[in-house]
Amino acid sequence: MTNHRATAQDELPTPDLSGAFPGPFPVSPHTDHVEAGILRWLDKFPLPVEPTSLRTLYNITGQGVSRAVPTADRDSLILFANLFLWLTAFDDVHGEAAAQHDPTELKLHVRELCGILADGEVPPSDRPFAAALGDLLKRFRARATPAQYLQLAERLRANLGGIVWEAQHLPAPESVALDTYSTMRPDTVFVRTVMTAAQIVLGYELPEPQRSSAPVRELETSVSSLAGWVNDLASFKREARQLGKNPLSLPTLLMTEHGVDLPTAFGLAARMCEEQADIARARMTELSASGLAPLTLHAQALEHITHSYIWHIDHARYRP
Repeated sequence: MTNHRATAQDELPTPDLSGAFPGPFPVSPHTDHVEAGILRWLDKFPLPVEPTSLRTLYNITGQGVSRAVPTADRDSLILFANLFLWLTAFDDVHGEAAAQHDPTELKLHVRELCGILADGEVPPSDRPFAAALGDLLKRFRARATPAQYLQLAERLRANLGGIVWEAQHLPAPESVALDTYSTMRPDTVFVRTVMTAAQIVLGYELPEPQRSSAPVRELETSVSSLAGWVNDLASFKREARQLGKNPLSLPTLLMTEHGVDLPTAFGLAARMCEEQADIARARMTELSASGLAPLTLHAQALEHITHSYIWHIDHARYRP
């Protein structure tokens, strides 16, 4: 099969999500303060990101969280933004293309960070991501219930594991089964961690019977799939240029599975995104009509999270 390069394509199909999620999307009134809060935190915990990339990163993070949790207070927004800047920066610096050159270094970093997640303590280290994680965990622990904190730590471990998994499969993405990729993608796009952190900063918690109910599980699954797949479509050209070949991404796997070219694969992926958006909208409507406060809050939170993922794909970070 021909290895289609994203850079050879001028126009590729994109999903129309306006029916399920019409804009404009709500934005926090504290947006202007979020980037300033990120910069203050970076003064205390400088992360080794190239300055131009860092400016793009804290801009998309600040703007993104202002749409993901637009009703959160200022301090909560900044904490939320700090966490996701940390996570994305770690992926940018030690994951993706960098891991192909030194996978051992990535695994050493992940092992250290998982140790911090296990006990919340930061051992002596000259690694900046370790010190920053210790600070974040301390601040989240002060806000979360014990169950929420444990879930957040577990989500972060899954993210780190997903970064390692992704790095291992970058050399031969066509060998990854589509079902396996669909299972792993929420961990590599961090969306379930966003859901967990949102509950902490917004101050609500789903009881276990509600959290494990079919409508909630289906809503979270559809939002997770949609978040990962729209990100794949937005980042395909940029990642293909960086890697010099097709990335580990939904369009790449659809090309392999169906034996189609890149524009056709993008069309298939766009329809998959639209289907998940419709499922998510139906479940949000169902939960919002339940009259049960935690469920209605959760439906609203996941709607805003969906807004954030839809919004962020047009950011300059994803332009090749």
